[in-house]
Amino acid sequence: MLTLTIPALELYDEKKAEFITHDETTLELEHSLVSLSKWESKWEKPFLGPEEKTSDETLDYIKCMTLTPDVDPEVYNRLNNNHLEQINTYISAKMSATWFSEPRSTTGKAPVQRSREIITAEIIYYWIVAHNLDWEVQYWHLNRLFTLVKVCNQKNAPEKNQKRPKRDMVAERQRLNAERKAAVQSKG
Repeated sequence: MLTLTIPALELYDEKKAEFITHDETTLELEHSLVSLSKWESKWEKPFLGPEEKTSDETLDYIKCMTLTPDVDPEVYNRLNNNHLEQINTYISAKMSATWFSEPRSTTGKAPVQRSREIITAEIIYYWIVAHNLDWEVQYWHLNRLFTLVKVCNQKNAPEKNQKRPKRDMVAERQRLNAERKAAVQSKG
């Protein structure tokens, strides 16, 4: 969770000839599947898609991330560049001690593996169901949830280089050869 303090502000309204004061506000924000789902329900497009977000869409995602109840909508207009930088840093944080060893390419650099599938909230909910995860994970930081899903995928994947004992492979070959000889009625 990210906690931001929006400082108090006093402005002068020249039309009304009076001062307007805005109290200090603390916002608690969570970048989670729930936030993503709220945003996608409103905008009806994938948040994690390749399209750049407009300033309205970005501001609305911050509203969807907000856990603090009954926030005056005016508070979001008082977010400054420092607040936005903190939010972006929080959203892109790894949020896990888990790391993955990726195979190196011939250039020595880690290969970039990108899926062509656009990830939406429903895809992520599917992953939760498919891996039989506790529904509590929908409230986790999104990157932490992605790490858990990747761990589940790797742990549940069959071993690529799983070696069978040599005697099993020889026995399998002998059995297959015997079947083939019998099928074509050959002795050798």
